[in-house]
Amino acid sequence: MKVFNINHGSAIPLHLQVEDLLRELIKNPEYQEGKLLPNEVALAKQLGISRNTVRQATNKLVFERLLIRKKGVGTTVSKDNITTKLDKWSSFTHEMGEKGVTFRNYEIGVSLIDADDEIRRLFNITRKSKVVKLERLRGLDSGPVVLFISYFHPRVGLTGEEDFTQPLYDMLERTYHTVAAVSKEGISAILADKELSEKLEIEVGDPVLFRKRVVCDPGGRPIEYNLGYYRADRFTYTIEIERG
Repeated sequence: MKVFNINHGSAIPLHLQVEDLLRELIKNPEYQEGKLLPNEVALAKQLGISRNTVRQATNKLVFERLLIRKKGVGTTVSKDNITTKLDKWSSFTHEMGEKGVTFRNYEIGVSLIDADDEIRRLFNITRKSKVVKLERLRGLDSGPVVLFISYFHPRVGLTGEEDFTQPLYDMLERTYHTVAAVSKEGISAILADKELSEKLEIEVGDPVLFRKRVVCDPGGRPIEYNLGYYRADRFTYTIEIERG
């Protein structure tokens, strides 16, 4: 049996160390191919920690749909995760730059807010936690095209005093050593309400492309929860899928 280790003298909480250990473990081909992960009791004994600590780390990965736990069977790596990798997804600024399209910022607003229930569950943070909220209205010289609303995990370390006119993910990596690696996205169509109609300069009831995504670091930990509202008459989202 492979020997696993954590640092009991580290300031990093034990459950986070176990979480990181599991994230590395599930990258191994044998587990990707369906081998059961070490059971919680055996792993806890080997690491010299409680089973509850291992369970806390495992629950996080199950919540992120990276693992599947089956009662009476064990825990395996999920094969049903649908993600958009950065080799097919990049920051909005870089994506538009590659197309030769120059976007401008019409509005930028930053605030420190109390996290609501949805954000607390997603980020796994306490009720008292504050998060940085960033609102950016962006578009062409002819008018606004998209409204982005982002919430950032406190772990990133943003203060709200940063220069958000620069490319966001470049700034996170350069200043906070936080790498945006994976985007988990959901896309739907909605109708513009009064606030959106005023921001995007459209009529109430006009169609809007709504893009919700969770941006994660290389370990799969969420760093940003992003809501994007695009003018449907100015923006088309295309997906290229190869037949399997």
